[in-house]
Amino acid sequence: MDSAPAATALRVTINRRRKVVRLAFLGPFSQGRQGAHWYAAHHALARLLSAAANATVHAYVYDADEGEEVIAYGNGRRVGGEKVVYEDAELPCPLEELDDAAFDRLQSRWPMGHLAYVFGLTRDELLRIPRAPLARVLPLEGTAAGSEADAMTALEALLLGPAQPRAETDAG
Repeated sequence: MDSAPAATALRVTINRRRKVVRLAFLGPFSQGRQGAHWYAAHHALARLLSAAANATVHAYVYDADEGEEVIAYGNGRRVGGEKVVYEDAELPCPLEELDDAAFDRLQSRWPMGHLAYVFGLTRDELLRIPRAPLARVLPLEGTAAGSEADAMTALEALLLGPAQPRAETDAG
């Protein structure tokens, strides 16, 4: 966890339709604008997951007032990324001359818009994932956490969804 002070929990949020899982630390260090800057510097979980799962893992930072950044990790190493600082962003014309549709198209090319495209989501859907109803907060070790078995049960229920009835066959 890159020596995160006072880590208290991990929030797991999913979008089942697109098979996107979001992991976010919950603690005093990860809240608000200060939290965005903390996430910009702490990518150990993304690196480790990319190596363990043999998959691309994206770490992102979104500060609605300042900018956005997406960094991709594969096999434990950084394999790509992009950052936009809003005040430095190149616009085709002055901001006040852009209509909503043109601004939405512009944002779709920025890091969060591109990541949303990769996941098959709209930019707004991606930015809403932290508030998605399919979420669980898993206390981390050293907190007033329940048992590890309780955490695993909650995580399995979130990731796998409701148990599907088994198909019955004539063979019994």
